[in-house]
Amino acid sequence: MKATEMRSDCPISSSLDIFGDKWSLLIVRDLMLHKSRTYGDFTKSAEKIATNILANRLQLLEDNGMIIKLPYPGNKVKGLYRLSPKGVDLIPALIEIALWGGKNIPDTDDSSPFLQEVKRNKTKFLKKIMDNLLEEGTNIG
Repeated sequence: MKATEMRSDCPISSSLDIFGDKWSLLIVRDLMLHKSRTYGDFTKSAEKIATNILANRLQLLEDNGMIIKLPYPGNKVKGLYRLSPKGVDLIPALIEIALWGGKNIPDTDDSSPFLQEVKRNKTKFLKKIMDNLLEEGTNIG
């Protein structure tokens, strides 16, 4: 694993060195919510990530232990991406960003089913989704 060179020892700055761009957090979002696990799944997101940027961000997240790339059953070329336990730990922060955006940025869709569930009971939602993702990770081949 090739770790990212950090600009400073500040935890915020160092965290941003790993996932401080919009694409990395959208990859985490997709792995959290949409179960997008193949390279092709990510290219179909509404945000239309360029393939060269996608490849770079997947490698960055993998190098820093945020995601895990596994072999795709029956296809040696294709890979399956999952959040690692370290990546799952990022979910509460991502949820807070989503809630902040829904509240403070006009014309954002804060009525999505997952945000509605978060608003009803954030603690229960986080426990459920994080437990499910961690359990999926332990059931990998």
